[in-house]
Amino acid sequence: MPTNFTVVKVEDTGDGSNSGAAAGDGRPISLDRVFQEEGDVNNSQELEPDDENHKESTPFINSNNNEDCSYEGKNMALYEEEMDSTPMVASLLNKLANYTNLTQGVREHEEAEDGVRRVAVMVPQMGTFIGVYLPCMQNILGVILFLRLTWIVGTAGILESLAIVSMCCVCTLLTAISMSAIATNGVVPAGGSYYMISRSLGPEFGGAVGLCFYLGTTFAGSLYILGTIEILLMYIVPFDTMKVLDENDMRLYGTCCLFLMALVVFVGVKYVNKLALVFLSCVALSIMATYAGAAKTLIEPPAFNVCMLGNRSLKNEKFDKCEKTELVTSLFCDLNSTCDFFEANNMSEIVAIPGLLSNVIKENLWSNYDDANVIIQKKTFPKMPKVKAGSKDQFYVINDITTYFTLLVGIYFPSVTGIMAGSNRSGDLRDAQRSIPVGTILAILTTSFLYISFVFLFGACIEGVVLRDKFGFSVKTMPVIGVLAWPSPWVIVIGSFFSCCGAGLQSLTGAPRLLQAIARDGIIPFLQVFGHGKRNGEPTWALLLTVGICEIGILIASLDKVAPILSMFFLMCYLFVNLACAVQTLLRTPNWRPRFKFYHWTLSFLGMSLCLSLMFICSWYYAIGAILIAGCIYKYIEYRGAVKEWGDGIRGLSLNAARYALIRLEEAPLHTKNWRPQLLVLCKLNSDLKVKHPHLLSFTSQLKAGKGLTIVGSVLEGTYMTRKADATAGEQNMKAAMAAERTKGFSHVIVSSSLRDGFSILIQSAGLGGMKHNAVLMAWPSGWKQARDSLAQRNFIETVRETTEAHQALLVAKNIDRFPDNHERLKEGAIDVWWIVHDGGLLMLLPFLLMQHKVWRKCKMRIFTVAQLDDNSIQMKKDLQVFLYQLRLDAEVEVVEMHDSDISAFTYERTLKMEQRSQMLKEMHLSRTEREREAQLIHDRNTASHFATNDKAAGATPEHVHMTWTKDKLLNERNKHREGMAVKDMFNMKPEWENLNQSNVRRMHTAVKLNEVVKKKSKDSQLVLLNMPGPPRNKKGDENYMEFLEVLMEGLDRVLLVRGGGREVITIYS
Repeated sequence: MPTNFTVVKVEDTGDGSNSGAAAGDGRPISLDRVFQEEGDVNNSQELEPDDENHKESTPFINSNNNEDCSYEGKNMALYEEEMDSTPMVASLLNKLANYTNLTQGVREHEEAEDGVRRVAVMVPQMGTFIGVYLPCMQNILGVILFLRLTWIVGTAGILESLAIVSMCCVCTLLTAISMSAIATNGVVPAGGSYYMISRSLGPEFGGAVGLCFYLGTTFAGSLYILGTIEILLMYIVPFDTMKVLDENDMRLYGTCCLFLMALVVFVGVKYVNKLALVFLSCVALSIMATYAGAAKTLIEPPAFNVCMLGNRSLKNEKFDKCEKTELVTSLFCDLNSTCDFFEANNMSEIVAIPGLLSNVIKENLWSNYDDANVIIQKKTFPKMPKVKAGSKDQFYVINDITTYFTLLVGIYFPSVTGIMAGSNRSGDLRDAQRSIPVGTILAILTTSFLYISFVFLFGACIEGVVLRDKFGFSVKTMPVIGVLAWPSPWVIVIGSFFSCCGAGLQSLTGAPRLLQAIARDGIIPFLQVFGHGKRNGEPTWALLLTVGICEIGILIASLDKVAPILSMFFLMCYLFVNLACAVQTLLRTPNWRPRFKFYHWTLSFLGMSLCLSLMFICSWYYAIGAILIAGCIYKYIEYRGAVKEWGDGIRGLSLNAARYALIRLEEAPLHTKNWRPQLLVLCKLNSDLKVKHPHLLSFTSQLKAGKGLTIVGSVLEGTYMTRKADATAGEQNMKAAMAAERTKGFSHVIVSSSLRDGFSILIQSAGLGGMKHNAVLMAWPSGWKQARDSLAQRNFIETVRETTEAHQALLVAKNIDRFPDNHERLKEGAIDVWWIVHDGGLLMLLPFLLMQHKVWRKCKMRIFTVAQLDDNSIQMKKDLQVFLYQLRLDAEVEVVEMHDSDISAFTYERTLKMEQRSQMLKEMHLSRTEREREAQLIHDRNTASHFATNDKAAGATPEHVHMTWTKDKLLNERNKHREGMAVKDMFNMKPEWENLNQSNVRRMHTAVKLNEVVKKKSKDSQLVLLNMPGPPRNKKGDENYMEFLEVLMEGLDRVLLVRGGGREVITIYS
């Protein structure tokens, strides 16, 4: 993953060395190994936990009392033991924030790379206008606008044309909203919609829809090439202006044009990109010329007339005057044909462009659908029966195909495709998360306005028979839109020609890269050969396949027949974009945090339904064909190499489905995007076998919102044979408490010989297959100081160690009974995150998940981080803001400066009390051991006397045991320790301060200083999240560890200590 927010596994060198974090020691791998420059090496030296030279007074493994420690400061000494695996935020923040997006052609971030090498990429510079808006405009405006929109308006009428345009534009707008949500949910590398769908719905859907999108883009190339040839042969260098182009001519010239464009793409894509702006300029000039011509009709209509014979429009290329001259009569009445209609009707001229002030809009409101080969007639003239043109009626303008509403929808829809152009270029954008939604939606709104306004202008300015003249035969073989344009029809001819050329080149450029992205994913084995290309990454083999498929579209030789085909493939792609957004929204995955907020699953569902409806409206048989193609690809990807297994009955099928899903979960490691806290909640049961902390379950439901896995477990001490009934009753009580607190999940109560072993078993074995927990939630043992023995603190610390060893996250809630239940609604306040060290991003993910629940929804998120003396706090704040923006998290940022300061007397006193208490507990433990030994001695001797032989002397006196532990001795020991703990004045304590372990003093200093800052900044917050320092590697310092944590959380109401599981859980990618 080419981002600085990555955990990279470093293989064990096998030489036994341990530089920071060896791969074989089971601890998280150091992030510094990824980012450090040559020569920037962590010089900390670590001792083994069982080192004989390690002193009891130094419970932390690398905490020497001298200046040889790798971490020189005092403020963060509490976290220094794990600096190799959880580096300080200040040291990584700049690198975390300043990442570079992937450009097209660069290897995707999920592809395997050797070592930790990263590809250096230039920082993108394109903004919204150049990078998204103009490419979308260029892809949306094109061949249909110039060659078919006037014909659609004339055939369907203004009202039905508006319905067609509105349906298609609303479909693309809803799809753009869904696409904006997906595209702003992280970085979208090369592949565009394929990448978005495959990473949202899985490789099966992604591969199927990716290939559909590829086929749509390829057939779009055929459409644009056919449009180019139609403009060339009909208007620029016409061969026969009296008839429609021959299909063989279209095939021949279309094939030549295809190979010429393919050669340009093969030689250099940079030329295509450079010419894109020129082609778009031609489109813009053509549109402005059309508006100018419509405005000019208010002053003077264009001097174009249409010759009519009765109510039939004529092709006037062969005669200049619309009169029954000898030439005209000879054309219609030769020796071999009848001319009854010609003799019975007069020839007249009507204005082709009456203008906006005319009443032609009333005539064009309604539809005029006809069969194929029917002569076009004017409705306002005397009505005559429809007549099919014969072989001698070549001078009449005829309808070349049978027209109906659904056909026009299929022909028009390609004119609104191209909305993916911005997301395909996300790697080249300066701020993709802002540019893609704004640019795409603005382009759709702009083009929608253009199309709707053109429908009104065409219907209000142009005569109906001219609108239905698809090829402009009645206006001297000029495009009808060109007749309206000002100053000359050639503006439209040249502009549309270059527009179609540019769009065709763009399709031949984009389609092979899309196929290459699919092939490189390796999900479709027979396509893997198309993942290779030239040395510079150009997809040569994919280009060859694209040219071959594009040739199929050209051999169809009809723009009207190719358009519905690519409409199917694009509609299929848009359908699944909407489906992906709806599924992600309804599943509420933790990684689903789009920066674009104006989306809703109902809009996505509406867009999906509209896409499906349009597919069957356009052509039901094409729709079924596209669905079958996508379904076959889906099944091929899903079942390639897999053996289907069938059960007996519905239950058997259900069991097989569950088994299959669990096995599939274990086949590949979970991706960071799909990571969510799968919780194991360690609950305690009281003497009545009721849940001791019900609010722990409430907090679980607030954190999970019913999503993912939740296992609530507890341990009873004893044997299963004697406490089976208690375990059953406890589990029932636990289920009742879960139902009351709305916690969805599983409960389990086990019986073990000790609580420690029981919790260890739960941590190791809870869950099944891929459905295993990755985080442990438990309550802080608040009474650990008052306990007569150290069992509670030992259990807690061992739990911390085991979760660390198992690479599981740990959440510890202090004052859990003060946490809000599910019935409360926090009206205001903040969730404060104190990000001290980077341990995977869990600290930032948890507040986001909590704020999805209605209890915490109105809270705001604040993130605090700590700056040391050498840190630039202003730059740190800027970097943190940039990083949070990339993570799509809304939070206030504050950098707290904690410069090295003198250690206070209060810190020394707290450290002294801590060490004295630890010493007292050790001695009390020794005293208790002594008592146990004496009791065992009495038991052994009594047992020995019971089995004495009867031949001993009757008068023998029994052996007495001398008690060495007496009540007086116990009282003396207690008084002795009370005197040692007495408060002394400052002068008497100083000598004892000098004998204190300086490592403990510095760690106490960290805890005290951090606690002061946290209490000052987060006094009124609803919840405080803190990085949890790791336990000492040397178990002899366990008592001190608990004291450090207690001081760190002192005076805070609700605290959640968070310890990462050694992997990244949050990502900038989609």
